[in-house]
Amino acid sequence: MTDDAAPEPRWASALSKPLAWRAIAETPVFENPWMRLIRYQAVAPSGAETEYTVMRPKNVATGVLPIHDDGMVVLVGQQRFARMNYSWEMPEGGAEPGEDPAEGVRRELAEEAGLVADSWSEPMVVELSNSITDEVAHTWIAWDLRPSVQTAADATEVLAVVRAPFRQVLEAIGQGAIRDVMTVAAVYRAYHMAREGLLPTALAHAMLQGV
Repeated sequence: MTDDAAPEPRWASALSKPLAWRAIAETPVFENPWMRLIRYQAVAPSGAETEYTVMRPKNVATGVLPIHDDGMVVLVGQQRFARMNYSWEMPEGGAEPGEDPAEGVRRELAEEAGLVADSWSEPMVVELSNSITDEVAHTWIAWDLRPSVQTAADATEVLAVVRAPFRQVLEAIGQGAIRDVMTVAAVYRAYHMAREGLLPTALAHAMLQGV
């Protein structure tokens, strides 16, 4: 699930790159409705031959940071299995193969937060753990919020939906209380946009001045 349209940074335009990794054989290890695990015989950029195992998800991860006019952010709390911990996150989910990620994230915003947003930032694409997976996430900032019909949660989910001041969310990230990488990236992006005049003035003021 590569992103071939990733732009070249200005500082890297004159730099030469080593040869790309090459896969010379692959063996499927495991597959379910959400992902495939594949073991490769590969040639590294150095020319060394090695084995590499990659998790390839079937969906595109999506997430949105909803910000109300008063600077309050909507977060979702839930138990996560892999680390057996409780995690505070923005509304997140996935877009199915062939589905526009923007449609997927609108669905998640309605399902998890019961909201519709009239204003959205351009999507930011991040690579979640590019040493072991080709998974990418599309994240947005959304504002001009209004209520929607909140649909039933997944049968495995017990969600707590809260509104928290943007400054407290920033503080929680600094304290390590929020660790979900999509949420961390979106919050810092929202902070940058508010500081740089890339959000409506009243909204930015409410975000930055709130307690």
